[in-house]
Amino acid sequence: MGMTGIAVSAQRGQRGQGGQPPPPPPNGAPQGPGRGGRGGGPDGLGDLNTPATNPLTPEKIAEGRKLFFDTNLSADRTMSCGTCHDPARAFTDGRAIAKGVHNAQGSRNTPSLVNAGSGRSFFWDGRADSLEAQVLQPMTNPKEMGLTDADIESRTGMKATDVAGALASYVRTIRSRESRVDYYRAGQTEMLTADERAGFDLFRGRAQCATCHGGPNFTDDRFHNTGVGQHAGAATDQGRYAVSHDERDHGAFKTPTLREVTLTAPYMHDGSLKTLEDVVDFYNKGGDRNPNLDRRMRPLQLSADEKAQLVAFMKALSGRVTDGLPGK
Repeated sequence: MGMTGIAVSAQRGQRGQGGQPPPPPPNGAPQGPGRGGRGGGPDGLGDLNTPATNPLTPEKIAEGRKLFFDTNLSADRTMSCGTCHDPARAFTDGRAIAKGVHNAQGSRNTPSLVNAGSGRSFFWDGRADSLEAQVLQPMTNPKEMGLTDADIESRTGMKATDVAGALASYVRTIRSRESRVDYYRAGQTEMLTADERAGFDLFRGRAQCATCHGGPNFTDDRFHNTGVGQHAGAATDQGRYAVSHDERDHGAFKTPTLREVTLTAPYMHDGSLKTLEDVVDFYNKGGDRNPNLDRRMRPLQLSADEKAQLVAFMKALSGRVTDGLPGK
């Protein structure tokens, strides 16, 4: 099911702050993604992964948006989903590692929710296979929002499954589109500078970034050990292995989308890389060696100019973040 009928409410320079809901769009805001041209707003994204058991409806999306920003849905009533998934930061929190209720320290970096509706699995380790399975887990995690299913139902007056359905419906509407890269790919080649075009060529070619960050959402939605979070050649976080129990998955984590990547620092599952320059340097050296390192990880031998061009290209992946319904 696509985005027809779903319009914008968080735009560049018009986003909410500190986990507050972004302001509603002006009347006549665009109704879903277009194809080509400045007026159409290309994004190149296909249909959303929406289960038949939870079809998108305006009512559910609106309800989910209210729930997403409701601080009543945390044990101490100080946090909402939007606290860690702030619209102003492309639905991340700017921390290396997330913090929960009562200042509890989490274990991983908060991933962006932009274009999550196109995903096949969720969390850094992929332990949820649908948004419906994902959205309640932070609420019931004692290091995040600290509720029980009974608490959720008591505080919302809804069945937990209905809360999950509404939240998942809202999250599916969080989209990033109309980046200059999208316009470039739609035929408007003047939208990228010479350095950005050179960076795109590197991204798809010698730097091999597109091997994992491919497709319209710039992710393969799979799991890779790139050497992040290694200590003495062993993973400090087992990542996908804790879910799959496949020996090859030690230290493997889901490939994040690169859309809006300038807003989602710090980077990696542990927030260990502060800047895009740090990320490019990490991959340029071939990651950190360990027994389960992805076989495609190897030194790239990029020059300083080439590394700068890659960063310039990634910055051009910022566009317009949209969510929810018009006028809500």
